[in-house]
Amino acid sequence: MALLTVGSVAFDAIETPFGKTDKIIGGAGTYIALSASYFTADQKIVSVVGEDFPKETLDDLTNRGISIEGIQIKKGEKTFFWSGKYHNDMNSRDTLVTELNVLEKFDPVIPERYQGVDFLMLGNLAPAVQRQVIERLKTRPKLIAMDTMNFWMDIAWNDLMETIKLVDVLIINDEEARQMSKEYSLVKAAKKIMSFGPKYLIIKKGEHGALLFGPNKVFFAPALPLEEVFDPTGAGDTFAGGFIGFLARTGDVSFENMKRAVIAGSAMASFCVEKFGTERLMNLHEEEITNRIMDFRSLVDYQMEKVI
Repeated sequence: MALLTVGSVAFDAIETPFGKTDKIIGGAGTYIALSASYFTADQKIVSVVGEDFPKETLDDLTNRGISIEGIQIKKGEKTFFWSGKYHNDMNSRDTLVTELNVLEKFDPVIPERYQGVDFLMLGNLAPAVQRQVIERLKTRPKLIAMDTMNFWMDIAWNDLMETIKLVDVLIINDEEARQMSKEYSLVKAAKKIMSFGPKYLIIKKGEHGALLFGPNKVFFAPALPLEEVFDPTGAGDTFAGGFIGFLARTGDVSFENMKRAVIAGSAMASFCVEKFGTERLMNLHEEEITNRIMDFRSLVDYQMEKVI
């Protein structure tokens, strides 16, 4: 089934305890689309870049089966750029540079060929822009998923609440869930956030896995223990891409299938952190992904004899 991803296609510069990079390819839309491309062949992306963005990277997206007709190229302007430095625990980071550039006035244009998509993944953007995308689709997709962050909770709360009402799945991390709900317990937080509109909520907990909440249901997926994490940048977006890509591949939006999609997303995120930027996501093989998903299954698959 057809999947539309909307999100930034950008430049990053990253420093971690394992090293540092110059400008490399990043952006939520990039990570989501690349991750989803391993599950669904019918994928489209809407974004904006400047004249400085390399044509070879756009070709790479096309070669992964991603339609780039919806990527605007603004002549004489620069692409969004973010630079950050991770602390030794790799769970916290400092933002060094943020240059919005073309993203500052991003007006998403939905090509006619993109109308009628089955699934929509809204990467982290201004809530007003995310809502514009939903409103510009002539028919509502089978499922709409959305990512956001604490920045928008701080400066665009009303817009965020209006947009959240329109989506089926909200994907945020534990810190963001607590800020949005003003509840410390993630169970209480989930209940409150779902009262804002979304039918399902995914709370990412980084190296501690992810929680999927549905109507009176909850599922926990562990994170795969890794010997080394080189770069966590984009891991959350890669998770979202694997999640929505799996749903688009199967066409099944039941809670049971979402549990499988969470595992697929977790597997993809575990690849992402093994190299800097999008490098690892460019060269995966089907067998690697299958084996990684089986690794996740082995973490929770057990038989237990009656002990009482």
